[in-house]
Amino acid sequence: MILFGLGLLLIGCSGLPGLFLRERGAVIATLMFGLGALAGLGAAARVLFGGPVGSALLPALPLSSQGLLRLDPLGAFFLVPVLLLPACGSIYGLGYWGDHQENPRRLRMLYGLTTAFLALLVAAAHTLVFLLAWEGMAITAFFMVITEDREPQTRRAAWIYLVATHSGTLCLFAAFALMAAATGSFLFSPLGQGFAASPRGTATFLLFLTGFGLKAGVLPLHFWLPEAHTAAPSHVSAVMSGILIKMGILGMIRLISWVPDPPYWWGGLFITLGALSGLLGVALALGQHDLKRLLAYHSVENIGIILLGLGLGTLGKSSGNPVLQLLGFAGALLHVLNHSLFKSLLFLGAGSILHATGTRNLERMGGLAHTMPFTAGTFLVGSWAICGLPPLNGFVSEWLIYLAAFQGVLHSPSAWAILTLAALALIGALAAACFTKVFGAAFLGTPRSVEAVGAVESPNSMRLPMGILACACLVIGLAPALLVPMLERVVSVIAVPGAASLAGLAHLPLLTCIALPLLALAALLWQWARKGASTGADLPTWDCGYTVPLPRAQYTASSFADGLVSGMRIALWPHVHLPKLKGFFPFPGRFQSHVPDPILDRLAAPTLAFTAKGFTLLRFFQSGQLQVYLLYILLTLVALLVWMVV
Repeated sequence: MILFGLGLLLIGCSGLPGLFLRERGAVIATLMFGLGALAGLGAAARVLFGGPVGSALLPALPLSSQGLLRLDPLGAFFLVPVLLLPACGSIYGLGYWGDHQENPRRLRMLYGLTTAFLALLVAAAHTLVFLLAWEGMAITAFFMVITEDREPQTRRAAWIYLVATHSGTLCLFAAFALMAAATGSFLFSPLGQGFAASPRGTATFLLFLTGFGLKAGVLPLHFWLPEAHTAAPSHVSAVMSGILIKMGILGMIRLISWVPDPPYWWGGLFITLGALSGLLGVALALGQHDLKRLLAYHSVENIGIILLGLGLGTLGKSSGNPVLQLLGFAGALLHVLNHSLFKSLLFLGAGSILHATGTRNLERMGGLAHTMPFTAGTFLVGSWAICGLPPLNGFVSEWLIYLAAFQGVLHSPSAWAILTLAALALIGALAAACFTKVFGAAFLGTPRSVEAVGAVESPNSMRLPMGILACACLVIGLAPALLVPMLERVVSVIAVPGAASLAGLAHLPLLTCIALPLLALAALLWQWARKGASTGADLPTWDCGYTVPLPRAQYTASSFADGLVSGMRIALWPHVHLPKLKGFFPFPGRFQSHVPDPILDRLAAPTLAFTAKGFTLLRFFQSGQLQVYLLYILLTLVALLVWMVV
């Protein structure tokens, strides 16, 4: 806990030098952040890989003699991305923004505070500490989202996020109160047998699911997520997508760990919400041409994948199936880590593109692989990983969830396991189609705009974090067996005692035997393609009858995805703008499509606008005359007296 406390202090205070030192403040802040992250990661490694207990307590007698902070294996597991990713983002921020304006200095301060609150949250062992850290995380993240507050869309996104996160906090207040009434303490402790199946247990579960689901971005509670992730600076979006939304998952896993006998329908509800989030999340991403908004919807998709694994593990805990518990929980936890790595990498790559071109619109990119080869390579790694393809890390965690679903089908045939298999397969196929669109529209072909023509590679301070995250994705994909001891410790916190046997994970070293030949084959094909390109004749591509091929002859992001989006029009309701061609020499036309958010844009915004318009009809009551207001008060008092008498 000394290492943990030291890391917390350094990270929380890392933004202070930048407020007073204009020239070297950013570098000093980054160094403090890095040292604090190393200290915290050392504490997490001690819990995950060393020592028989794997936990530590910090006594705080005024509220609890047992301690307010407890760094158990589950908290230490979440602490790894909580410290690693913001440390990379802190380095990234040196090149993303200069230090010549006020916003970067303020953002650096908030960046450290948010990370400190996140670290405090994963180690909280008392309701008060948890809620204080939760609220601190929410407020500081709000100010990070609203960094570029001159933009109306940014202010709108920040306020939507704040309303959503505080609505979730209210649910958590009620849920923790019910739990404290059942246990007799505000300390985090296991719940008794039978509580989960009682009406009070059901209410507690639904309140926790709503509160944590709002933070995690589970459909249909995801409406704040695309707005906030699009408006925030790119390294803030990486932290929000890679870590902040995972705090909702942490809360759900904590709840499952406290319950010895979860009802069977809990796991079914997790799987239903996971399938809904995964399928609609990736479908909505297909219809986007704003790069950061597209990546935000893929966060919803991957939260769905995590929920599928969590649901299978919960079903195993309900039915007493130890292998299903192990594979389901291990797959969900590993995907939490993997998604943190590759999604942060993708957001940093999007920020690199934005830094070079000044646009997030895929329709205005193209050919960036020629001028930004490092960004293109690391973005390809992230795209490959998020599609769940070997030999990268996304494949490993999704493979564990697949095995859990097969376990459910073979040993206890269940419709939930079949639903999981179908959802995972469809999600993977749609994700591959989506990132084929993204990589092709952004990096391949020829530039579609002046901004893309003038793009240059990002500075070293931005490339270094992207390289670190890309290497992490590759290492986990090639050597997943390195994480087996860590997963054993973490699963033992959640599952029924005795269910964390590593027999179900014994096949993970075999993935290395598959991944290494695949990687070698890919390298040979790459060298063969390069050799063929250098020795072959320099011939033009098929020009389709045009003497001079133009950039507009390429597929756009909208046209590439039109077939899939049109096929899902019943669920997506896309806005399609078709060009009208008239006469023998028509004016230039352009096909465009846009998929609005079904909850925010289709439901919430029109409903609120209609309600506000209805309330404007009552403005005649607001005359501005004191006598009239006194008459209203008198009439109200008379009505209350009559109601009391009757």
